[in-house]
Amino acid sequence: MTDGADPIEGRPGAAGAVMAIDEAAMVADLQALIRIPSITGSEERVSVWAADALRALGLAVEVLQPDLAAHRQDPAWPGEEMARTSLPVVIGRLRLGVAPGAVAPDGERPRRIILSGHLDVVPPGDPATWSADPWGAEIRDGALYGRGACDMKGGVASILAAVRALRASGDLERLDGELLVVLVPSEEDGGQGTLAAIRAGATADLAVITEPTDLEVVVAHAGAITFRLTVPGRAAHASQRREGVSALDNLFTLATALAANETSRNEAETDPLMTGLGLPYPTIIGIVNGGEWASTVLDRVVADGRYGVRLGQSPAAAADELRACIGEACAADPFLRDHPATVEITGGQFGSARVASDHPLPVGLADVAEAVLGARPALIGEPYGADMQMFVNHGDTPCVMFGPGDVRVAHSADERVPLQQVEDCARVLATWLSRELGPG
Repeated sequence: MTDGADPIEGRPGAAGAVMAIDEAAMVADLQALIRIPSITGSEERVSVWAADALRALGLAVEVLQPDLAAHRQDPAWPGEEMARTSLPVVIGRLRLGVAPGAVAPDGERPRRIILSGHLDVVPPGDPATWSADPWGAEIRDGALYGRGACDMKGGVASILAAVRALRASGDLERLDGELLVVLVPSEEDGGQGTLAAIRAGATADLAVITEPTDLEVVVAHAGAITFRLTVPGRAAHASQRREGVSALDNLFTLATALAANETSRNEAETDPLMTGLGLPYPTIIGIVNGGEWASTVLDRVVADGRYGVRLGQSPAAAADELRACIGEACAADPFLRDHPATVEITGGQFGSARVASDHPLPVGLADVAEAVLGARPALIGEPYGADMQMFVNHGDTPCVMFGPGDVRVAHSADERVPLQQVEDCARVLATWLSRELGPG
């Protein structure tokens, strides 16, 4: 814990907030979150819990329930992987040092900060591969285990702990401006929840998403689209297989072309934030279906996969690249030239995003993290898609990611988050809010 000195010189109250982190309440919040299964598409129960938690912290809470049919018509709608009947978005709001509806002296709205996290998680997979109950929230060796512990309920618990600490220390009343806590569904399949929040006015001067970054500051991330290839062949009896054309062989031809395309796309990247990742824009085929009879040459194979969206590229532009790659491969093959494979873009579509490394948001957050934790976080890029791109690209809101946990254990068996990192993240957030919304 802190020694009581103010980590940000000249900022009253920051040390008090750091000292006021309620570890027991933080752990209880995280355990409660884990014990509510909230697989993407089924976030109703966890959104009720989140709304109650924010109200208990003194925030004015609004739960949005956008019309799904209308929402899907939004030009920025990012697709979806999972069926759903509702899209509950929880927004907690604190107006600090200003009366409701007040404007700043220059006529602009008060300075606004967003802290955001997603409440949905991926399915747990085979329980036999876990050493702990995926929904049990077991604590072992300083880490809390469970589906979503890392991605990203640990980060949500950090947000709640930071706000609780500011209130307990009395620092909240000394701040000026507006704080929005935006807790959303549907991040895992594209970001419908954050888009709905943005359309409802959840934009700000600065935003931090507490995704698992190992307490580094993510200033850039790639994106991804999901696709489906339908690959034709020509059926024949197995004993006369040379009379047929195997759709599986044709899929191999296209997979080879995709592998070469992956290499060229990654070799063409020059931004150090992405080149340092080694493979910032991966392509995979994750599902293959085909065949009806073991002794018949396959006449159709359907393959689903993921294609990376390059930094600065839109999902639509990435889809054009993918189609061009498949088109060229088909044109070079004697059978596929006349019977080309088809490409469909399915599921979630994550854009890429970047905030300049010298922007006040990452610089200021890194300054605070260094002061509070004793080590300066790196400013990094990541190869995965996230809601950061929604705030940057569609909300005109500078946004970075900073949170507890190692993304390498996200979506895995025995997913976990170190509790010390959850607390450290809360300490940094509380101090950063004191700096950004403090008087003077």
